[in-house]
This record gives sequence, C-alpha cells and structure tokens, in this order.
Amino acid sequence: CRYVSKAAPKTQVEFDYDGPSMKTSVPGPRSQELTKQLGEIQNVGAINFFCNYEESRGNYLVDVDGNRMLDIYTQISSIPIGYNHPALLKLMANPNNLSTLVNRPALGILPPENFPDKLTESLISVAPTGMTRVQTMACGSCSNENAYKAMFIWYRNKERGHNTPSDEDLSSCMINQAPGCPGLSILSFMGGFHGRTMGCLATTHSKAIHKLDVPSFDWPIAPFPRLQYPLEEFTRENAQEEARCLEEVEDLIVKWRQKGKPVAGIVIEPIQAEGGDNHASPDFFRSLRNIARKHGCGFHVDEVQTGGGTTGKFWAHEHWGMDDPADIVSFSKKLLTGGFYHKDELQADKPYRIFNTWMGDPSKNLFLAEVLNVIRRENLLEEVTRSGKALLNGLYELQAQHPGILSRARGQGTFCAIDICDDATRNSILLKARDKGM
Repeated sequence: CRYVSKAAPKTQVEFDYDGPSMKTSVPGPRSQELTKQLGEIQNVGAINFFCNYEESRGNYLVDVDGNRMLDIYTQISSIPIGYNHPALLKLMANPNNLSTLVNRPALGILPPENFPDKLTESLISVAPTGMTRVQTMACGSCSNENAYKAMFIWYRNKERGHNTPSDEDLSSCMINQAPGCPGLSILSFMGGFHGRTMGCLATTHSKAIHKLDVPSFDWPIAPFPRLQYPLEEFTRENAQEEARCLEEVEDLIVKWRQKGKPVAGIVIEPIQAEGGDNHASPDFFRSLRNIARKHGCGFHVDEVQTGGGTTGKFWAHEHWGMDDPADIVSFSKKLLTGGFYHKDELQADKPYRIFNTWMGDPSKNLFLAEVLNVIRRENLLEEVTRSGKALLNGLYELQAQHPGILSRARGQGTFCAIDICDDATRNSILLKARDKGM
C-alpha cells in the first residue's frame, strides 16, 4: 500500500509493503552463518534470525536472507509505530537534533537546557491520572527497581515520622543489616514479570529459567486470577476466583507484617504479558487498589509492556475507570525510554537516592514526542480498538473451527492472545506461521 507521510514534505511519497514475501525457510543460510559467527563471542541460544533493519518498513520485518515477515512480535512489544517511520527518519535528518543524538548526558547532574520542555512535551503530556511527576530511566527493569526503592524510602519515612535517619540507620545499612536495611517486602503475583535485576527478579514468577540459581528475597507472592472463557458464560465462577485471590492478598499482607517483613508496596501488571496474557476484571484491580490503601502499601502498576496504546487506551489501567489508579506507574518499551510516574509523596527525599549515571536518554524523549504526535494525528488509539476487534473476532472464529487445538481467545485492543493445546503443537504452529511470513 502507498501512503503520504504527514510529517514529511508533501512531495515525498513513502512506500510500505503490501504483504509478506518469503525466499527461504527461517532462519535462512545467512542467518545461520551469522549465528555461528556471533556464537564465538556470546550465547546465541535465544536468537531467532538476523535482521535487515534498513529494508524493514512499517509492520514488516526483513531478515538478512531477504524474507519479509508481518511482525506481530515488534521487538518484544517495544516498537510503537513500526519500522523506519518517515516522521522519525525526518527527526533524525534534522540538524537541530544532532547534539541531542550525539551527546548523552548524566541527566541527574548535568541535564540539557531543553530537558524540562522535552519532558513536558513527551512524558508529562500522557501522564496517568493524578500524576505530574516522572523519573526517567533507561529500561523496564531499572524503572521497576528504582520504583521499588521509592516505595521503600516512602514507607520507611512514614514509619519514622520524619526523613532523618539515625546514626544506627546509617552505620547498619553499610553492612546490610537492620535497621538501616529494613525487613520490608513487595507483594507480587504468580505469573508476573517485572524484570531480571535482583529486586525485580524477586517479584518475577513467569518462567523458572529467569530465576534459577539466583538468590532472592523472602517476599509474599499472591495468586493471580485464572479466568474461564468465554467470560459471559463464567460470570459467577470468575467473580469467585477473583474474590479468592483478593482474600489471599489480604492474608499475605497480615502474615508478612506478623513475620516482621511488612509489605511496603504491591506491584501488578494490568495484563500479565510474559506470564501468559492473563487478564482480570476492572473490579479486581479496583478492589486491589483499595486493599493497598487500607493497609498503607504503595500501589505500583507496571505498564512496561501494556503502556503505549496497544489496549486501545494509552495506559491499560485506564480501562479500570479510576480517578486514583496508582501511586506509581512504570513504563518502558513502546515509550522508548524507561521510567516511572509517581505521586508527590513518593518523590525521593534526598539527592542520589534514586539515581544512576544516565537516568534515561534525552534522544528517546525526542523520538517519543514525535511518536505521540503520530498517534494523535493518525487517531491510532481508535484504530487499535477497531483492528483489535477484528483480530479478536478472527481468533474466536479460529477457536470455533479448531476446538481441540485452540481455546481461551481473549484480549483488549490488539493485546490479544489464544491458548494452544500443548507445547509441541504451539511450537509447530509458530514455525509454520513464520515460514509463511508471520
């Protein structure tokens, strides 16, 4: 198909691909050759194939063997508006942006002159309800890791009644002992994924391979609802399942307080993505928010994978219809930079407490501002809702045609999923689909 970029000069016509084009099986010979070459340098067990990003365009990813595939993986859900979007290419060609692209500052100490304006233009323009403060970071894991620290600092200052640590606090933390390193905890959910750094890994429960052989913390883990589909046929059962999980959350909060490891915060994804596209109702999340408030826990909504519009709203938690949905909302992936929004009271009380060398990347805010312009100009959230309905209806039809193989079709916007009967069948379908260009 052909389209004119609204960001590019009017005379410039851009071309997108009209469908897949397969020349070899995947991975092809050149990908296999490069995999062998890279294997001499690092572990290549997760590599699927090598890509030609210069030739990739829109929703189509081209590999080094010339295969053109419809990309529904989008770099682990991190590409917001497709490959080589003309608006972003124009941004790269603008000489006024060269300094931002070339010089990466230590933002916590020496930010550039336009940094407040660029934050306002990008991240603050899409801030979740009730939030006006944002802390940028580099990736999803460090966003969540520092969000956890913010909740611990906030909770500890609440316990003290002030923000001045004692001499004992200062000396004991240097040897990893209480009271300076307090016995606090974060409550997470089975099936959740929040990253692979140490704190995040303690709240990640999606796949054993992520956690194997790595020491962790004794933090509470609650069950996430396992809904039955179709939803309209299991209203009572699903309500009971969600009530069971909420009751367990409260029990765990009380139990960990009695153990001397009070829950400083609760972290949850609006849709468990890595853990299997697991959904819960808006009522579940509203009740969970109230439980956090009741017990004085911070409520952290991890939108690293769901944020950016794929559910039909910019933030998936908007589907809950709440005026006060969270204390912290973390993001990364499709927002191109990492970071977290937070309530005023979760602002770090001293410099260097929430800190690292780069604290994000101003060039990513530049790109994000243009991505947001494209989303608004082209009404992409409405398009996500429309195309998401078509996608989900298609999954329903496939499920009806192959009831012994496919089940539990579900989704919000284009954030859709379907279960396949077993691992072997799933793997076979994935490989066959890829060789057909998807």
